[in-house]
Amino acid sequence: MTTEKKLAAYLGETAPTLVEFYRPGKEEDPAVIDQVRDRMGGKANVMRIDGTENPDLMKEYKVDTYPTFIIFKDGQEAWRDSGVKGAGELHHLLSDFV
Repeated sequence: MTTEKKLAAYLGETAPTLVEFYRPGKEEDPAVIDQVRDRMGGKANVMRIDGTENPDLMKEYKVDTYPTFIIFKDGQEAWRDSGVKGAGELHHLLSDFV
């Protein structure tokens, strides 16, 4: 499944979706997203999108900074921020939308 199709499927669900747009080699730790996914226990969708491989998604969602995190609720953007975040902070933010 392509990244675009996976994201579209997630956005079609009622569960909130956290997306991290990242660039490989930057300082953020990919384990942070894995920790958030584990903590949510299936109550939310969590995915990373490599911005260098998905320039169309970067343009569509107006992302120009790495990392950028977006939370979608009911298919609509509900929250956005850029910069390195910890798993605890992201879990807390995402929990507010469950």
